[in-house]
Amino acid sequence: MTDAPFSNGAAPDLPPELARQLEALGGQLVWRVGKDELNDDVVVRLGYASATPRFAHLPRLRSVADAELQAALAEHRLVIEWVD
Repeated sequence: MTDAPFSNGAAPDLPPELARQLEALGGQLVWRVGKDELNDDVVVRLGYASATPRFAHLPRLRSVADAELQAALAEHRLVIEWVD
């Protein structure tokens, strides 16, 4: 994805403590991205690593190319699901 924020690898200027906390949080998360089986919405499933087994009980997501992901974002067809 070329238009993603910080695609040049540079992060915004964050206070060091906040940057450390965000890095720690990112290490505890898992996610899956794909198209819903029933429609063309792109789904981002996000949860803590401890919720990983529950991902298997959700409907399967079809793979999605970067261009499709960008189109879904532009067309407001991106759905974010939190997995407990």
